[in-house]
Amino acid sequence: EIIPVTGVQTCALPIFEIRFFAALRERVGSDSLTVTPPDGVDTVAALVAWLADDNASVAGALEATPRYMVAVNEVLSQEQAAVRDGDVVALFPPVTGG
Repeated sequence: EIIPVTGVQTCALPIFEIRFFAALRERVGSDSLTVTPPDGVDTVAALVAWLADDNASVAGALEATPRYMVAVNEVLSQEQAAVRDGDVVALFPPVTGG
């Protein structure tokens, strides 16, 4: 006899792919990172703040490039944008035309 298990909850933390472009990529030393931040990281700003605290190369890159743009799942976004499990967050310096 198979007895179903009820009331079991899983608490999987979200996984994000962070992509870096241009000067940020060069300063981080990688074009992307896959990360699992702690609970409560639910906006781009919170994700970037946690990432800078957790990764010295990212902290240095953000310090050297304090102004950057953000895209979530290939859509330009703001730092206040919500992020969810599986999102791809891209960080890149402002682009100027000429």
